[in-house]
Amino acid sequence: MAFKCSWSLLLPNYPKPIFHYVGTSFLALHRNKSKHESNQTAVVKFTTTLKHQDDRSLPFLSRTTTLKAVSGDRDNPVSEELIIRQERDHPASFWNDALFSAKNQVDETQTKAVIERLKEEVRSMVMNKESKPKDKMILIDTIERLGLAYHFEKEIEDQIAQIFESEMENEDKDSDLFTTALHFRLFRQHGYNAPSSVFNKFKDDDGTFNEAVSNDIQGLLSLYEATYLRYPGEDILKNANVFATCNLNQALPLLEPPLKEKVARALIQPLQWCVPRVEAHYYISVYAKEESKNELLLKLAKLDFNLVQNLYREELCEFMKWYKGLDLKSKLPYARDWPVEMYFFGTEFTFEPQYSLARSFAAKSFILMGLINDTSDSYATYEETKIFLEVLQERWDIKKIDRLPHYMQIVYKLVLSAYEEFDQEMSKQGRSFAVSYAIEELKMLVRSYLTRAKWCMGLETPTFQESISIACVDSAAPGVFSSCIMGMEFASKEAFQWLMRRPKIVEATGLHTRLSNDIASYEREHNASGFPSSSIDFYMKDYGVSKEEAMGKVRELAEDARMEINREWVSTKGVPREFLKLALNYARFTFLCYNQGTDAVTYSKTGIKSYIEAVIFNPIEIDE
Repeated sequence: MAFKCSWSLLLPNYPKPIFHYVGTSFLALHRNKSKHESNQTAVVKFTTTLKHQDDRSLPFLSRTTTLKAVSGDRDNPVSEELIIRQERDHPASFWNDALFSAKNQVDETQTKAVIERLKEEVRSMVMNKESKPKDKMILIDTIERLGLAYHFEKEIEDQIAQIFESEMENEDKDSDLFTTALHFRLFRQHGYNAPSSVFNKFKDDDGTFNEAVSNDIQGLLSLYEATYLRYPGEDILKNANVFATCNLNQALPLLEPPLKEKVARALIQPLQWCVPRVEAHYYISVYAKEESKNELLLKLAKLDFNLVQNLYREELCEFMKWYKGLDLKSKLPYARDWPVEMYFFGTEFTFEPQYSLARSFAAKSFILMGLINDTSDSYATYEETKIFLEVLQERWDIKKIDRLPHYMQIVYKLVLSAYEEFDQEMSKQGRSFAVSYAIEELKMLVRSYLTRAKWCMGLETPTFQESISIACVDSAAPGVFSSCIMGMEFASKEAFQWLMRRPKIVEATGLHTRLSNDIASYEREHNASGFPSSSIDFYMKDYGVSKEEAMGKVRELAEDARMEINREWVSTKGVPREFLKLALNYARFTFLCYNQGTDAVTYSKTGIKSYIEAVIFNPIEIDE
């Protein structure tokens, strides 16, 4: 049985071997280089016990493996170390460089003037004292879905607070299903602990939802969206979700556009778990088809979207200059070449124009974290990863670089250089302390990578609970958040200290990301060595269940994490909402990329490519 493998270092002066499975060893039969070498072979033995399974590939096909090799003739054997390096076949970047230098397609000066005028008109609409609460809430919901709420944050918060206070004083108010669900959703979205008991009036005596509302499609859609704001243990909303989902699916074939389009989209991508700019682009197109649309709102949304997109393109151009300066393609060809995707992630965590620096830091940190992950996850040996961690931990110092192999020296230099750049920027603001916190988060992330490397190589086998105990750090969420917070000028030391304490909303976001990724990437990344390496594997091992049962449980736990995020979003007080939004939007992005059971990040050409084009490259057409 012969096997092919990826590699970079072989025994000196030997051509590429073919490995043959022989019990617990491998016989490497070399092509002859000379008459003197005609009878030479190399017996290769794994340094760890191999448990071969007939239906799986061999360990050195799943990650870099260190082997002990015996070469030379049989009378004079020479023991040498053989490193077979695994280079994962990451999809290549498919973005045209011309996109990064294209001129802006919007006249910014003229557009800004029009936007300012329209904003004042919309502000007056929001503050109109004559509007009924239902109409005011519909307006606020529309503004938020169109991506305009960041212009009117104070005005919207004031209106929500007034309406919430009024409704809590009149709990028995007779409202239809659409209105009740809309108000409930908006209250919770704005941090108010609206009671789910408001839906009891739509239930029969036996506890089931009244069939009388099963034909109210607008009401059902509003109810469906509201159920995704539920907390752990809120059975009334869980049952409401089942009821609404069933009835909407049944009605879908009979609906007319644009309602049909809205229902179909919601059943795949509920509003609570939509990322802001992707949702804004989508909803602008849907809102334009509605007969009751407000032309003023629609025009403002289009102009504002295109103006913000201009800013993103400018930021991306600057980021690409930085990225190309790293020269990763030639220096470290095993690393992912996904700079556009990395920048796009930042636009979905902190999309508002004022957070340019946060997006820049986030994008650069994603590149560095991805590079370290690609290095430790498959290319480096366990010992090399361990030394890399030690060098990072001992001292953030270029003098320690000699302990690392050459390719890791390149990685280390890039990391130090980037954080020196961050420090220079923070020094201008008098906030150099921010960089030290970001460095600590990076160190913790690398430690989690080392732990995962032990699992993949079979050096340790954790329980399921032990495996998810590092999920928060391993998901890179805290590392990304620290980079974003570093780029927010108002963020003090207390913000980083809050993050380092691992508040529940951050823990839940990290767990949700880790579990969702494990499900979506299981078939692609399943450890071919036979050693359990993901939460799904560990759950199967601990509870003796099938892959399908384990995936079902892990999917359930990911949903529980989303509900915990909802609860913490409402219950967390005394923390700026900007920091909580990082966790919420991170979870939203995870949902967008992995909820369909596929990895839309790794396979971005068929996954998130259309979202990237919509948010960054393709302006919305505006009728004159």
